[in-house]
Amino acid sequence: MRILVTGGTGFTGKALVKRLLDDGHQVVALDYKEGLKTSELRTWGAEVVIGSVTDQAVVRRCMAGVEVVQHLAAAFRELNVPERHYWDVNVGGTRVCLEEAKAAGVRKFIYCSTCGVHGDVRNPPTDEEHNIAPADYYQQTKYEAEPVVAEFARQGLATVILRPAAIYGPGDPERFFMIFRRVARGVFPMFGSGRTLYHPLYIDNLVDAHVLAMAPGRGDGKVYLIADEEYVAIEDLVRRVARAMGVAVKVPHYPIWPVIVVGHVVEKVCKPFGITPPIFPRRVDWYRQNRAFKIDAAKRDLGYAPKVGLDEGLKRTYLWYKTEGLLS
Repeated sequence: MRILVTGGTGFTGKALVKRLLDDGHQVVALDYKEGLKTSELRTWGAEVVIGSVTDQAVVRRCMAGVEVVQHLAAAFRELNVPERHYWDVNVGGTRVCLEEAKAAGVRKFIYCSTCGVHGDVRNPPTDEEHNIAPADYYQQTKYEAEPVVAEFARQGLATVILRPAAIYGPGDPERFFMIFRRVARGVFPMFGSGRTLYHPLYIDNLVDAHVLAMAPGRGDGKVYLIADEEYVAIEDLVRRVARAMGVAVKVPHYPIWPVIVVGHVVEKVCKPFGITPPIFPRRVDWYRQNRAFKIDAAKRDLGYAPKVGLDEGLKRTYLWYKTEGLLS
């Protein structure tokens, strides 16, 4: 098939593009700027288009001959932009892609949302229908796009919404890197109890879900949480990272509330100067907000079965960091 992947140079997008090409599909990857990753995608055989999902003409051009759209593009962790930017890209850009997909006769549209729409999970684990409580502007705008997808589903466009948990794996130098880097130093400061729940999602497992969702009639019009089999307490995660690295780690505990206050203050001080703060509320949330989900629906309807477990995934990720020279 000919498949459009928006956000094709992101961590998930790049992994998905590679899988689709390896499976013999033609891939158009849309992203907003040139870079080393766009060159790599072209080397693999993808057609790369530079532009924004908010640009109707660019999106229309990308849709020519496309059967399936994998819509991953999003404004994420962009701290020095107005809040309106998140809405324009995450909600407005999704509507543009849906409009052009429908007009082009696309067979299926898969929207990558986020488990963040569930906020702090009060009675873990939660399912797709409960604990809807997006906690920040990114999560809120990702959730606001979901009814837009549902609107087009009612108009006859086959759609699937996926809400991935905490994605990690080889190829991503950001999401889990801070955990590995601190463990490598031998001491991991733990703010709070360390019993907060966290639900990892290995990148290959997420790509499996995106591929499964392309099948005709599979999951049409529905929303699915996608995660690994296992959620863990964050202190357990830290210790299993240490085990994957073959090192010892000390985990001293400290009160969390001073860090919460500092996060808010530092973010406010840095914002007028356009500086990315070293600590901010979203980062502190890792220590205190539960993330634990049920994946029964995805297993039942999509045939989803996460193949890579946590310990194996952490080991593969560590080896990638080591090979890339990111950990001394």
